Amino acid sequence: MKILVRSVLSAAVLLGSIPSASAEALPKVVNIGYQKANIFALLKYRGTLDADFKKQGIAVKWVEFTAGPQMLEGLNVGSIDLAATGDAPPVIAQAAKADLVYLAHSPASPKTEAIVVPANSTIKTVADLKGKRVALNKGSDVNYLLVAALEKAGLSYKDITPVYLAPSDARAAFQRGAIDAWAIWDPFLAEVETHANAREVTNAVDLVPHYTFFLSSRKFAETYPQTALKLIDELKSTSDWANAHPDETAEIQSTSTGLDKKIWAKALARMPFGAERMTPEVFKQQQIIADKFKSTGLLPVSVDVNTATWSLDKQ
Repeated sequence: MKILVRSVLSAAVLLGSIPSASAEALPKVVNIGYQKANIFALLKYRGTLDADFKKQGIAVKWVEFTAGPQMLEGLNVGSIDLAATGDAPPVIAQAAKADLVYLAHSPASPKTEAIVVPANSTIKTVADLKGKRVALNKGSDVNYLLVAALEKAGLSYKDITPVYLAPSDARAAFQRGAIDAWAIWDPFLAEVETHANAREVTNAVDLVPHYTFFLSSRKFAETYPQTALKLIDELKSTSDWANAHPDETAEIQSTSTGLDKKIWAKALARMPFGAERMTPEVFKQQQIIADKFKSTGLLPVSVDVNTATWSLDKQ
């Protein structure tokens, strides 16, 4: 009996020395990069993530960025811990040696990005873009949409003149006729369709799945995995709320961006929200983008997308 008691006590001591998931250290502050037009803006304006993290003694600091490439620069230098961007920026960030991991992704939304022209333009098909000036935000999702669309039409990136402009500058250039076409995403796409009668030449359907990716620095994801998982849970619940309440979501996003609510209603009609853990198939799609950017000279080095797999997702 004494031997049994000693064995049980020894086991209890050993078990007590093993840290549980609930004993994971928590960050004092979580720095989240966001754009006014993405789901992180919904999280920020609704305040649910801040409230839940506050209960755990975690403060949330929201850091605004104009676009995905700039946000991932912030992730790379450590000014933020978490980010949400589209397809292309993570690949480009990996090429720049950013030590990031993919936490989750949204549903595919290929109708939310397109190549548009003025309503009276003679450009009717992607093939008609040959020799034309096409505006885009360099390194953004539409950079790959343009590459894929040109390739499908039998053209190369060298067959057009890319004009690299931020959305606000591209909108002004579109209005005054300084460019022939514009590769752009929602809600800017919905705005130019509504106010400038822009006509789609093509969207990303059958060209690019177009996901939003939820990303983290590797250091943050591996040090605070339960906090990262909590973020994914919050994204799922906010997505469910947004999908069920499009009118309220349009109101929040209108307040966030300054764009009219009806523009957001148009954009949200083709923008499903959601957050799912990464799968091999989604990584495969990202690898296609990486390989194509390398072959077209848009990336100076090859990128193995799978190196950005979160340890919790490794088989």
